[in-house]
Amino acid sequence: MYGIGPDFWLKLVLLIIILIVLNFTFSAVMRRWLKVEKRKFFSYNHLNKLHSKVDWSIRITFMAFIIIGAFYNVTRLPAESLWYLEAWFVLFIFLIDSESVQALFEWKYAINRRNYIYTLSQLSFYVIVVIALFSTGFLWLG
Repeated sequence: MYGIGPDFWLKLVLLIIILIVLNFTFSAVMRRWLKVEKRKFFSYNHLNKLHSKVDWSIRITFMAFIIIGAFYNVTRLPAESLWYLEAWFVLFIFLIDSESVQALFEWKYAINRRNYIYTLSQLSFYVIVVIALFSTGFLWLG
């Protein structure tokens, strides 16, 4: 009843593999369809100095929100914690905010104007996947 079941790790690994394959497939199809170049994995992709400053301002602000939210929620009872200061929610908003700014700067300053469409389609895909995972209990993992 409590704890994790005997097949938890198998389900978790399977879920991670499914998400990686979905992400890879979606990215490959969208890149081919929109004719955009492949991005480096975990790179910053700043288009100019202003984009770099805005991006780092967003990152520092959200790090502060995560730290403040953690300290604030730790002092409250678990049933009274504020959901909008939980790390998962702050990270979800950070993803939306960061990718939206990336798309805006790609729309304004990128050589290939279709890059922003690719970024927005990736953002939409990620939001749909996260909402699907949370609404189904991580595809009935637990």
